[in-house]
Amino acid sequence: MNLYRSARAVAGASGDDVIDWQSAADAAKAVTDPGSLELEPGEREAYARDVRDAREAVRTVADVEFDVPDTVEIQNRHHWIDANIATFERVMGTLENQFQTGAFPGVARTVNTGTMTVLLAFLGRNVLGQYDPLLLAENPEESHALYFVRPNILNAADKLDVDADRFRRWIAFHEVTHAAEFGAAPWLSDHLEARMEDGIAALSDGSFDRNAFRDLDAAMTVVEGYAELLMDHAFDGEYEDLRRKLDARRQGRGPLQKLFRRLLGLGLKERQYQRGKHFFETVVTGHGLETATLVWEGPEMLPTQDELDDPTLWLQRIDR
Repeated sequence: MNLYRSARAVAGASGDDVIDWQSAADAAKAVTDPGSLELEPGEREAYARDVRDAREAVRTVADVEFDVPDTVEIQNRHHWIDANIATFERVMGTLENQFQTGAFPGVARTVNTGTMTVLLAFLGRNVLGQYDPLLLAENPEESHALYFVRPNILNAADKLDVDADRFRRWIAFHEVTHAAEFGAAPWLSDHLEARMEDGIAALSDGSFDRNAFRDLDAAMTVVEGYAELLMDHAFDGEYEDLRRKLDARRQGRGPLQKLFRRLLGLGLKERQYQRGKHFFETVVTGHGLETATLVWEGPEMLPTQDELDDPTLWLQRIDR
């Protein structure tokens, strides 16, 4: 790590945008140990086998045809930062007019670039795996992607005192379940993009589209909850100990790390997981997995915020 190189990259932020994205990426990598990609014999094939096995198991459980992304990468932390900088730029780009204020735009650019540096560095050191649907991509034909951040997986397995191979396999199954969701619902990417663009457009105009963000939160709650449902049925091993240890590790983080997680919305993701898990457990207990899968028939089948808290309302609406 090189704090001086990071600070120099942020201080040298330039260009016409509110964030110098290349400087943010360079600065984040300067303070982030990339980690090793020296794979053990057979390790690359083990990743591939985990993804293939997850695909077949999830296909069987969910009874839906889908495929894993063409892009499946074993990354170090720097690779992850490079892979995600374009996504951040696409999402934040429409907010430029909102933040391009003040008599000293260069100072604002430096502050914004520094903030993005901290965000990228924190995530780069903590993300284990990622299914990336490449929302808002300029090329609609651009394929989705699947990333595994090897140094973070090994580091987490060591700290949690769990078998690294089993932990890696669990991560692979979880990310492949997300690929299954987007495969089962071809409309899902467009729906998320539309609600995201509505919300960001309102922010750009200085207002807040509460409905857009509520709809986006509801959809992501379903995505997280259904992924856990498939994991319960598809994963070929015990994993409650892994979930329990990960939850305990999050609770044990220091005040600064907890603040970062709140600022980055990671606490929201955990809330979405809990609400989604409760919703689908209730539906499946009374009506089976086939009924739960109806959420992917179209946007109108997604539960509302009230229905997420009371699944019987959703079941009544769809006449089940």
